[in-house]
This record gives sequence, structure tokens and C-alpha cells, in this order.
Amino acid sequence: MKFSIIKEIPGRARLKLAGSVPEGDLDALIKLTKEIDGVRRVQLYGRIGQMSVDFDAPKRVNVLDALCEIDADKIANAKTGYSVQLEPRTHALFMDLAMLIGARYARKWFLPAPIRAICSIVGFLPFLRAALFELSRSRLTVPVLDASAIGISFVKRDFDTASQTMFLLNVGELLEDYTRAMSENELINSLLDVPDKAQKVIGDTETSVPASELMPGDLVAVRTGMSICIDGVVEHGCAMVNQATLTGEPLAVERTVGDDVFAGTVVEDGEILVRVRANTSQTKLRSIVSLVEAADSLKSEGQSRMENLANKIVPWNFLLAGLVALTTRSLVKTSAALMVDYSCALKLTGSIAVMTAMSNAAKAGVMVKGAKYFEAFAKADTIIFDKTGTLTEAQPKLARVIPTDGWSEDEVLRFAACLEEHFPHPVARAVVAAAQERGLEHRERHAAVEYIVAHGIASALDGKRAVIGSAHFVFEDEHAHLDAETLSNVESAMEGLSPLFLAVDGEVVGVLGIEDPLKSGVKESVAELRNLGFKHIVMLTGDSARTAARIASEAGIDEFQADLLPEDKFAYVDRVKSEGRCVAMVGDGVNDSPALGRADVGLAMGGGSDIAKEVADIILSDTDLQAVVRLRKMSQGLVSRLNGSYSKVMVTNSALLALGIAGIITPQTSSLLHNASTILFSLNNTKAYLPPKKA
Repeated sequence: MKFSIIKEIPGRARLKLAGSVPEGDLDALIKLTKEIDGVRRVQLYGRIGQMSVDFDAPKRVNVLDALCEIDADKIANAKTGYSVQLEPRTHALFMDLAMLIGARYARKWFLPAPIRAICSIVGFLPFLRAALFELSRSRLTVPVLDASAIGISFVKRDFDTASQTMFLLNVGELLEDYTRAMSENELINSLLDVPDKAQKVIGDTETSVPASELMPGDLVAVRTGMSICIDGVVEHGCAMVNQATLTGEPLAVERTVGDDVFAGTVVEDGEILVRVRANTSQTKLRSIVSLVEAADSLKSEGQSRMENLANKIVPWNFLLAGLVALTTRSLVKTSAALMVDYSCALKLTGSIAVMTAMSNAAKAGVMVKGAKYFEAFAKADTIIFDKTGTLTEAQPKLARVIPTDGWSEDEVLRFAACLEEHFPHPVARAVVAAAQERGLEHRERHAAVEYIVAHGIASALDGKRAVIGSAHFVFEDEHAHLDAETLSNVESAMEGLSPLFLAVDGEVVGVLGIEDPLKSGVKESVAELRNLGFKHIVMLTGDSARTAARIASEAGIDEFQADLLPEDKFAYVDRVKSEGRCVAMVGDGVNDSPALGRADVGLAMGGGSDIAKEVADIILSDTDLQAVVRLRKMSQGLVSRLNGSYSKVMVTNSALLALGIAGIITPQTSSLLHNASTILFSLNNTKAYLPPKKA
């Protein structure tokens, strides 16, 4: 079997296989890997061709060599006898349970006591190795507890009890691993449904297509603010690419002709044409698995608190066992004190609750980059909205075109569309769509376009500088001219509209009025968010104060700020945070990115720029504000579930400890009830947080 090592720490490696693993081969490959001497745990991600292997660190070389020796024939032989094709992980679970139970009762029924005792000692060796490994790291953890509890049975020469204890522990661990693996795979499969788009170039035309349709050899255009959704080679152009998701390096690097670029990175500045090199489904899956792995380092405070407590409580288990031994002189009661631990239950129930929330969110079109952002959104008392594309329609319409300086309406609209078509912004799409509706085709006479964040677009027409954008950009930054009387008439005609000014060689040649109506249901959603605990609801926009006041009034928002640049939005968020508020920011444009990054939790709305999605902590594929309402309810539900799991685990396991120490139940019964309650609480945490969204 061919593979490469993606990531490795002592005793654990994540491997990239030569390709995806067919569904029918999953169980066989897992079985063969588990049979390798030194392998403790295997997780296989068949669709992406990756495998995670836990092994005894001293046996690393032997394990890797044995993996290399697995071939198609061995997999075919391992599959012999599989008579039923079930869901792969369920099948593996049933097979492993059958082997455990069968081996247990075969020894009990058919082997004499001395041989059973030897089997018990052999079965104890993995527990002993795990305990010694933890002790060598100066750690008192659950494996040390388990080995100590089993060891007490050996001290009593009660080999049957030791065997029964190990059987229950193995069954419990198997079920816990299954529950965790199913939740993780459910999350990965849910995230696969979140769509990507790409600008495919064929000849002189450019078309927006689903990234999943791209094939090796296709040519893709990527511009400022857009993400690179494929692995490929730059064939034309130059751009500054942010590769933080891959390398952790926060500064963008230059990528030009001949350089490699990778899926999941973002173009901060420039424009490139990329020749697709790898299968797009594989690159997306790789990015998703990276997200799931990274999410583990972004745990919520509640989850971290539970796991930290789980780690700290183990030494107290030993202290309690010592006190029981001293006061009762009973090995049975001492064993009972060691058989029940809080660690597994606290860690497993917390992680399952979080993975379920992430999976439910993904099914609702929401990608959350870490559990801590659920908690941050649940705690937020202030929510700040961008206007265009967030509160207003994601597809604004062109309402008016006013030509000046001798240009006709069609000439103004044709040239404006020619400039705007290069950028994925709702206003740009409105201009392009209006030109198409009028049947206005064009040949590009202008030079390369430059997108100036939060201002507009600049290019050149027959050697003259051409710009399109806000009044601030065109008049104050570019110093374009329009006589006072014409400007006054334009402002009157544009009442309630958002104006875009087009200027060539310093003269305004036309003004385009964008109608940006409020999205349906925004007022109701804002009211719901207020009822869900947001004390301050604010709108920030770069649009005029008059337009902002109208939108805020219609949406039921009390506070707004208008005529803002990106740095102004950032400064507002910074000031509000300094006042002690917990801030959530919702936006969709390149100009929202600084504020999204500064907020306690940033949410990027669907249809927005890719760089906003890169900076944001949560990505909403839906443009409906109800998605924000659902996310708030889900976030609060996760916090409540984490707190509830903590209480249930502490009460249940404390009761089992007390019953065991009192001699009311045996150590084996307490172990059985402990594992059963852990599985029960974990399965309860797999329940959906919200009912499915109505179609």
C-alpha cells in the first residue's frame, strides 16, 4: 500500500493514501491495520483516502513497514466471509463486538481455569503497556486507573473478575470509538454539501460554474477577494495570495507564472489564471478534513472546561481509592473506586455535542470553524450588520441610468458593466445583469482593472483613467468634476437609490442608481434576535446617510452609521469591544473583512466575497437572515447541552462511586453502568438541535 505521512507526533500518524478507498474495502483495510503488532487505534476516511493510526511509538518502523505490505490480495482475503454489506463503520462495529463476545465466552466455556488465567494475563498486557506509557510521561490518566483496577483483581487472584473487567472496558471503548467516529464522519459528509463556485475560462469567455465540475486541465480566473478552490499552477498574471490556512503564515506571498497555488487559499490583491492540476473533490475534502482537525484546537470554553476538569480529576480518583483502601481494607471497594472515572464521559459527551452542532449547522448551510465560535455567538450581546447584501437583497437591481458629458445611457451602462463584471459583488452583478437585459454587448477596450477596496474600480480607456464607484471615491479621491447644477439634479433623481458614479479622464460621464430593497423577513428576524438576547443591534454601511436611515427604519434597527470606510467599521467594532460588549459582526464584502476579523465572532453571509468568508469565523451559505436566528438558537442550545452533560456526568458517576465504595454494587457492575451511561449521554448529544429547515 502506497502512502505518505501528512502529520505525525510520537505514537500517532495521519497518512495520505494513494487514492480514495472503495466502500467495500473499508472494513478489510481497517481489520488488516488493526492486526499489525503495535497498532492501538485506526480511523479511516475512505472518501478522501486518509488514515489516522495510533501505535506504540517504539514500533513505528515495524508498523509503517507492515502498512506498506498491505496489497489488493490481502484486502481481498480479509474480505472473505463478509456476507452482509452494511454501512461500513456499523459493519466493523458488529464484527468487532462479535469477536469480543465470542472470544470471551469461548474461553469461559471451553478452557480450563489455568488456561483462562493465562489468557487473562495476556489480555492485561495492552492495559499495562498503556498505563506504563502514561506514567513514563509523568501523567496520571484513565489508562493508569483502568490498569490499577484490573491489577487489584490479579492481586486477589481473581482471574475471572479481571477478565470480566477487561471485557467490559474493551466493549465500552469500542462503542465510544464508534460513536465518536460516526459523529466525525457525519460532520465531514455534511460539510461536503456546502457549495463552491469558480470562474471557468473557455477561450475569451468566462463562466461561473460549480467547483465540483472542474477537471484537471481546466483554466480558472481568480481575482482580488476570491478564494482559490483548486490545486493548480499559475498560467498568467500575478497575485498576492494568503496561505494562512495551509502554512499559518499571516502575510500574503506573491504567486506568478509557474508557481503552485492550493485550494483553501485566498487572493488578497491581483489577478491570476490557474490551470487545474488535481481533482477538485479531493482538494475540497482535504480542506474539510483540515477544518475538522483544526476545529479541535478551537474548543469552546465550556468544552475546554470539561476536558480540563476530566484531566485534573484522575489524581483525585487515586486519592479516593487510597483513602478507601486505608479505611475499609477492602480490595473490592478499592477496585470500585478505580473503576469509575469522570474523564472519558466528560470528554466524549462534550466532543459529541460539539460535532453534532457543527454537523447540524453544516446541513443548514453554515460552516463553523471551531466550537468556541458557537459559544462566542451564544454569549454575544451586540450584533452589527453590514447593509448591502446582508440586510438588503443579495441581488440589487439597477433602477436608473443618468448620462452626462455627452454619453448616452447605453454607453454608460455598457462600459460600467464591462468594468464591473470582473468582481463578485451584489452591486456589480446588478449592473452586469441590467446590461444583459438590454442586450448590450461589449468588446473590452479598457486596460486591466484594479479593485480598490470599499471605493470602486479603476482602469484605463484609450489611455485615459476610468473609474466607477462611490461619490467619495470619484469626487474626493479621484477629483473628478461634475458641475453643481447637474450634481444637484442627479441627487434629486437618485432619491432613495445608491448612486455609482462613472468618470473618464476626470469628468463624470454617467451615474447609475442601484435599487437595494430590504430582504423579505428582515424586520421579523431582527425582532427575533432582540428577543434572543441581543441588547444592541447596529447597522454599518458605506452608503449615504439618507439611504441608511431608510433601511434602518424598515428593518427596525435603532442605531446606524453611514458613509463608512473599512477602517471606520473596524474602529467602530474596536470601540464597542473596548466598552466591554461581546460583538458579533455580519457582513459579506471585502470592505467588511477588517471588522469581521476584529469582532468576537464574524459571520460571512452567502453570496459575499471569498476573502470575507476566509476572515470570518462562521460562513452562512444562506442569504436569509433567519439563518442567523437559527444559528443563535443552535449556539445557545450547544452551551446548554454542554452544561447539562457536565451535570449529568458528575451526578451519575459520583453516585456509582458511592454505591461501589459502599459495597452495594460490584466493581464490574459499576464499570458496566459507567460505560453504559457514557454511551447513553453521548447518544443523547447526537440529537438535532433544531428541526430541519423548511423547504
